[in-house]
Amino acid sequence: MTEASSPAHGILSRQAALSGLMSSILAPPTLLLSLVLSAAAEPSPRVTTDTAEYCNSLVLRLAELPAAKREPSRSLAAEGERLCGTGHVRTGIAKLRRAVRAAMASQ
Repeated sequence: MTEASSPAHGILSRQAALSGLMSSILAPPTLLLSLVLSAAAEPSPRVTTDTAEYCNSLVLRLAELPAAKREPSRSLAAEGERLCGTGHVRTGIAKLRRAVRAAMASQ
């Protein structure tokens, strides 16, 4: 009698198949739980719309960064504020976002 034809081999192969089935059944809930827990740890998302309010929120974020007083952040922020103030909100937001990125990169 060979190992593959013994009754123990059939039991082991069924146990291996059952183990694989159980792993595939348990994996999605575990994955879902990990996604929920990681989402709960993150702060609430920011709403990014093309409005003057969003311009103001970017200006406030930039004011909290110490590197915002240095170039190129300072000139980008000034240009962004000017553009938002004259009604060119989308372009102003783009400048303010660049100013925030520049300030964060130079820290």
